[in-house]
Amino acid sequence: MAIEFLTRKIRGLEQGNRPKWREKFALFAAMWLLCALPLFASGPLSGPGPGPGPGPDRKVLIRDVTQIEGVRDNQLVGYGLVIGLNRTGDTQQTFFTVQTLANTLLRMGVQISPGVVVVKNVAAVFVTATLPAFARPGMKVDVTVSSVGDAKSIEGGVLLLTAMRAANGQVYAEAQGPLVIGGYSEGASGNSKSVNHPTVGRIAEGGMVERDAVVDLSRFQVVSLLLLNSDFTAARDVADVINKEFGKTIAKALDSRCIAVNVADSGASSVPILISRIQNLSINFRSPAKVVVNERTGTIVMGGDVRLSPVSVIHGSLTIEVQTAQIVSQPLPNSAGKTETLTQTTVSVNDAPAQSIQLEEGANVDELIKGLHAIGATSHDIIAILQAIKAAGGLQADLEVI
Repeated sequence: MAIEFLTRKIRGLEQGNRPKWREKFALFAAMWLLCALPLFASGPLSGPGPGPGPGPDRKVLIRDVTQIEGVRDNQLVGYGLVIGLNRTGDTQQTFFTVQTLANTLLRMGVQISPGVVVVKNVAAVFVTATLPAFARPGMKVDVTVSSVGDAKSIEGGVLLLTAMRAANGQVYAEAQGPLVIGGYSEGASGNSKSVNHPTVGRIAEGGMVERDAVVDLSRFQVVSLLLLNSDFTAARDVADVINKEFGKTIAKALDSRCIAVNVADSGASSVPILISRIQNLSINFRSPAKVVVNERTGTIVMGGDVRLSPVSVIHGSLTIEVQTAQIVSQPLPNSAGKTETLTQTTVSVNDAPAQSIQLEEGANVDELIKGLHAIGATSHDIIAILQAIKAAGGLQADLEVI
């Protein structure tokens, strides 16, 4: 009705001899406002509005949030020698290095006495690697070489042939080759410089697989999908998506992490085809509300859905500094005193005034940290404050300290 009235009013002005342009402009503006009111009332056109509600879900592939039970990597470890060092190897005090060298030479027909060997171009090392699932003989893997003695550096060294064993004691790979070091150590005594870790090196494709670690998928009656992060909702969603894809109930969520898929009921021609079809399905996934802090480095990582209850934070700092200085007491001339060194200790206390910030309902951790930075709190102060807020029940998320 209001729009119809304004339309008749504008037509009346147009039929008049002297049109009033100001009045006509005002009527046009009123009509535009009436038409736009429904849009303004409906809120923003995109993006979630501010408030305590959780963020939107996102689509992820099942392969990105699950793994197959029984299909896993295996850790390998071996003990060997790095040779060819430029007098930066283990000293004679590291007796196991000399014993290992003597045993190696003995296998090659050279017999020596470990007590008389002085070699600084050799270092004892542990060799580690990860054997991937379905590894076959002849495949190559990367290996990491780490010194276990008192070698200064293994830069430029070559790893001798080293057997690498799994937890069951079986040899699964052999490693050998020149090392690549991500650092160096130069100089001697007090004039030296060290960059990164010169006692740890890496050999790209330096390990050769000698024994397979194949899992026989043809014997699987049930394929168990394990969620990387425990979540009952995600487990239910994975089972529902799989059942919808196959048109029947073949998957069942056993708990918050495991989803069991019946191979026989799926009708798939093979287990790999079944797994491939399942892994390419997508589900709605919401990141958990979690805050992870590292007290050693002061690092704070938070999820996007972390929210805070109404909270007030009062923060102050107390600094106690103790300084110790050595002072030489010189006696007066022609006195019986003697020169002595005295220790003078100075203690200073600085108690900074407390500052406060206040957050309303639905505030997130990002707003809290910005407020804490504004009052001069350091990263370690922020970690302590987050722990206190969690203890008070004001942090609506899991807080993990590593």
